[in-house]
Amino acid sequence: MAESWDPKTRDAVKKIPLLTEKSGPRDKQKWQDRLKQELHALITYIKMNKESDMDWFTIQPNADGTHWKGKCWYVHELIKYEFDFQFDIPATYPETAPEIEIPELDGKTAKMYRGGKICLTIHFKPLWSKNSPHFGVAHALCLGLAPWLAAEIPFMVESGVIKPKV
Repeated sequence: MAESWDPKTRDAVKKIPLLTEKSGPRDKQKWQDRLKQELHALITYIKMNKESDMDWFTIQPNADGTHWKGKCWYVHELIKYEFDFQFDIPATYPETAPEIEIPELDGKTAKMYRGGKICLTIHFKPLWSKNSPHFGVAHALCLGLAPWLAAEIPFMVESGVIKPKV
């Protein structure tokens, strides 16, 4: 599948550190070790984006790293569209990928379900399963949220479903 990715995506994924700790939030002690790896990978990805002038999100976990919130944006025809996003780390993480939500877009595209969760079933979830436990939050953003925004935001703008915020 990596062969079908565009070169920027392929290069980005290669640079995001893979995670080695296999624990999720149910194992409190080992979860802290995993969370450190998650944050390291995320910091690496954010730095990489800023250095390449491709900054497109901010993110912050809660104190125990089980709920994450942030802002993401996509520029279409020189207009910036910005959205709040969030997700919870599933109890079965890292075997199960997080389900990323953009609540304000709920019901505005067929590629979304249950309260604003973006649809990642066909393309991303099999990739996550194949690469678990080595993928983490940074990979979910790079290979899940980013391509979803790139595909859906132009479609929603062109169909008049979303408008620029003034």
